[in-house]
Amino acid sequence: MGRGIARTALLHGFNVAIFDTDHSVARHTAESAARTQAATDTSITVAESIPAAVTLADAVIESVVEMESAKATVLREVARAAAPDALLATNTSTFSIARLAAASGTDGRLIGMHFFNPAERMRLVEVAVTDGTPDGYVRRCTDLAEAMGKTAVVVRDSPGFITSRLGLALGNEAMLLVASGVAEPPAIDTAMRLGYNHPMGPLELADLVGLDARLNNLNALYLALGEDRYSPPQILVDLVQAGHLGRKSGRGFYLYDADGRKLDVPPPALTSAGGQQ
Repeated sequence: MGRGIARTALLHGFNVAIFDTDHSVARHTAESAARTQAATDTSITVAESIPAAVTLADAVIESVVEMESAKATVLREVARAAAPDALLATNTSTFSIARLAAASGTDGRLIGMHFFNPAERMRLVEVAVTDGTPDGYVRRCTDLAEAMGKTAVVVRDSPGFITSRLGLALGNEAMLLVASGVAEPPAIDTAMRLGYNHPMGPLELADLVGLDARLNNLNALYLALGEDRYSPPQILVDLVQAGHLGRKSGRGFYLYDADGRKLDVPPPALTSAGGQQ
């Protein structure tokens, strides 16, 4: 997600600095983005540290793994190094903005800016605000999203916001249909693409996002809301434990080649105890 957000910002005329703990990933992102940038007067640079990336930034978008402790740690360092008037945003699909702000010492400064995968193509950004978020800060965030070619919708701070609560519930039901033998993944995804005009079926989407990321999201939402519809299905738990994480690992609900293209072969047998944890 961070790579896609960086490329999107560059393509829409922003100067971008990126930091990743894996410097080779950051360098690859910068090189590929530079080859496709539209404006010649913009730049993308690879920073060697978080302070180096954010000290001069007008806006900072954190996009690390969907784990509350990891995000809080990064945001704490960002807040220490960024300018006092810099916009601080977290690209979370699940976590409470108020909780992240309290854990990272960014109360009154942190706002949710939830991009969608792939960030270059998906038009929506959810802007999640707390009770204490100033209206001017919300406008800065929505203006930034729109300047990056996105449509922003504003939602009150609540676990899962709009899209994750709806999308995770749909994905869970699709996985339960597979686990109980009602239908195979291609049939489920085709039904949702053609029957509901979804651009991608729920199992294809889970593979794209990463089944480990999906499991993290479900665990967080189930803990926050305590509602059974967000309890991770056992078939998802089994796949993650087996190292089958979706497109990035070459296997999830489908098989993929080395370039991440879905193979036109029957999906591997998917077995589990069925039901939910």
